Amino acid sequence: MIEKSSKTIKSIEEMPTVSVIIPAYNASDYIDTAIKSVFLQNVSVEIIVIDDCSSDNLDIVMDKYLALNNVVYIKNERNLGVAKSRNLGVSKSKGDYIAYLDADDWWLEGKLDKQLSIMKKTGVVLCATGRELVYPNGESTGKYISVRNHITYKSLLHHNSINCSSVLISSEVAREFPMGNDEIHEDYTTWLKILKKYRRACGINEPYLKYRLTNNSKSRNKIKSARMTFLVYRHMGFGYLKSIFYFMCYATHGIRKYL
Repeated sequence: MIEKSSKTIKSIEEMPTVSVIIPAYNASDYIDTAIKSVFLQNVSVEIIVIDDCSSDNLDIVMDKYLALNNVVYIKNERNLGVAKSRNLGVSKSKGDYIAYLDADDWWLEGKLDKQLSIMKKTGVVLCATGRELVYPNGESTGKYISVRNHITYKSLLHHNSINCSSVLISSEVAREFPMGNDEIHEDYTTWLKILKKYRRACGINEPYLKYRLTNNSKSRNKIKSARMTFLVYRHMGFGYLKSIFYFMCYATHGIRKYL
């Protein structure tokens, strides 16, 4: 992957089709892989990296990309958190579409091209893909998390099948629904609000996303993640009984997913 990507890392003159938003906090060990995977896509892109007050060597890793006119490097003056950092990236973007990518994840070649094709064909405003879980060193865990071809508001309430790093979304819709508070699952709340209005999204059930299980990832802290999910339902305006019902659906699906 590295050899091939090194040949494709270049500036572009045309307006980007997709703006890729990468929030980064102490991600110097991983972000090079993430960026190179973006350059593997056969799509005109710009990459916007938002450094959320990192204390590692992120500047050194990013230095080799700064001469490219399709890479934007933003350094927050204070720690904003992942949601506000993504929103900042969206506000600076030029593409017709927004793709979110966490700094410790990466994509397979062809992801964006396939998502663009199906979005244009179906008219949906959001598309997600399946994901393979990998260890911190990048080796596969052997676990794959699938996604439905058709995702509705109702089905999304039962469990969040949309992983943020897999999402391609209309830039207009991304601006219409900025991500909120990091104390709950900011991405899940956003997808629910979008589908409540636009009714459906699409999924590509292929492992185009490699999702790294780092020590600080939400997937590792199940109790914290569960609490945040319950708060999502409360944030959506549901009463306790309705929130408990959907939380139980989430918990049941979560047990099946990881076992």
